[in-house]
Amino acid sequence: RLVLASSVAALMAGAVPASAKGKLTVYTYESFTAEWGPGPIVEKAFEAECSCDVEFVSVADGVALLNRVRLEGASGKADVVLGLDTNLTKEAVDTGLFASHGLSPTDLAVPGGWADTTFLPFDYGYFAVVYDSEVLKTPPASLKDLVEGDPEDKIVIQDPRTSTPGLGLVLWVKSVYGDKAGEAWGKLKDRVLTVTPGWSEAYGLFTKGEAPMVLSYTTSPAYHVIAEKSDRYKAAAFSEGHYMQIEVAGMTKKGTENPLSARFLAFMTGPAFQDAIPETNWMFPAAKTSEPLDPAFDALVKPAKSLLFSPDEVAANRKAWVEEWMTAMSR
Repeated sequence: RLVLASSVAALMAGAVPASAKGKLTVYTYESFTAEWGPGPIVEKAFEAECSCDVEFVSVADGVALLNRVRLEGASGKADVVLGLDTNLTKEAVDTGLFASHGLSPTDLAVPGGWADTTFLPFDYGYFAVVYDSEVLKTPPASLKDLVEGDPEDKIVIQDPRTSTPGLGLVLWVKSVYGDKAGEAWGKLKDRVLTVTPGWSEAYGLFTKGEAPMVLSYTTSPAYHVIAEKSDRYKAAAFSEGHYMQIEVAGMTKKGTENPLSARFLAFMTGPAFQDAIPETNWMFPAAKTSEPLDPAFDALVKPAKSLLFSPDEVAANRKAWVEEWMTAMSR
């Protein structure tokens, strides 16, 4: 399915020489670089095109990724940082460590369009409560149902201090409950089996049967249908809507000294990269693919409403909203 788009990537990268050699260091999250993730496919395809060496350096999840970049500062080794989302982009820009990508991709397919000059999207999706239909016969039909439901029916969630899905749930609750979000967390905490650092640990506990629900994505059931031929795991459709996540990559100021950085970002929005996203990262591609998505994606939950705070709103309130979560969960 992977079709190398060399000419497109070179055109988008402008002055980036097609014969560039060397090494590119990309910081990302663990599930991207896992053997079942898109990392190995992307690495092989880009290295074949650029005759270069791609080194992925991974951390647990997206928020941990920003924390590492911020901690390392100007001494960091990343040329490209891949795996932040729009809930973190304002804070990332404010570090002063990122540079403009200078690209104008024409095939992006992100809901609402895209105009960010620092970051480019590589996929998007919607957070959802995924449940085991063989264990939970009546799944929650709303966030209110989840908050006020039977505490015996547990859910595994992720930590918003390290994980973008964990932060996404905080924002989802805040977007629905507003000033009463703290009260909602106070009710929901009795249903939380455990809080994991990242998505991989949480989903692993869920599929091992530790809990009948997990915070994941509307697209997660597609994996089980396509790879396992099973419709056991399903996403619950919430009447208030679902919070959207757009994952992005950006070039560091250090990366501007490496011509492979811009070339990789251009490659990222082409089919050689985008074709790998649906059935390895299990998200929607952010740009055109060379082939239609598997029909399993057509059967997924379609959010009644898409919820999303602006990057500026999240940057201004993230600390307070996460502290609200921590206070409620520790009582």
